[in-house]
Amino acid sequence: MDPTVLQAGYDLLGDGRPETLWLGIGTIFMLIGTFYFIVKGWGVTDKEAREYYAITILVPGIASAAYLSMFFGVGLTEVEVVGRGTLDIYYARYADWLFTTPLLLLDLALLAKVDRVSIGTLIGVDALMIVTGLIGALSHTPLARYTWWLFSTIAMIVVLYFLATSLRSAAKERGPEVESTFNTLTALVLVLWTAYPILWIVGTEGAGVVGLGVETLLFMVLDVTAKVGFGFVLLRSRAILGDTEAPEPSAGEASAAD
Repeated sequence: MDPTVLQAGYDLLGDGRPETLWLGIGTIFMLIGTFYFIVKGWGVTDKEAREYYAITILVPGIASAAYLSMFFGVGLTEVEVVGRGTLDIYYARYADWLFTTPLLLLDLALLAKVDRVSIGTLIGVDALMIVTGLIGALSHTPLARYTWWLFSTIAMIVVLYFLATSLRSAAKERGPEVESTFNTLTALVLVLWTAYPILWIVGTEGAGVVGLGVETLLFMVLDVTAKVGFGFVLLRSRAILGDTEAPEPSAGEASAAD
């Protein structure tokens, strides 16, 4: 395979990092998403809706800061791996995920209205998923790297299983509008989050089949879709209004009122 394809990108800063093109584009998309959600939520008075807006605005906002830091080379380190040589690792990406993925899960948990213990467990396992992935990325031997990748992937499977079972059942009880929105968002999370460990294992942090340029591009596409796309679907739904809207009176109640 042509190595120029694997290292696709353009060095915008002239420091030998062609992936800065994708990091710059990622920063722009995250900022656009952040400002779009701010404008869309401006003037919203519904209490529950404001909670969703606050959480969802933070997600691309945090991600834009992480992408901007990676663009300028902050949050980047070199790791010497046995048999692979020196690898460039963007640990700022994991810092981004450590804050943003729990917020995404919190949106889903609030939509399903599950208890605090369920929320705490979900976010705790999610944090374990990110931290073990980071440990794997910083490890110096292939065995350690793949072991931590497996650990992180198992934690991810637990999170996704919890979403598809317990939270899905809770969302179903809240009515068709909430159920439909929750199922759409969960399907989005299931597909996108499953792609992350696959990209990790074939990318520079794993087997090295894909170069850093393509890896950064694909992570950027996944991140923008998982954060901005998720927020767009959530905030355009009436499900975020929860139970605050008064139901329309039935025909019998209307007649009685007359």
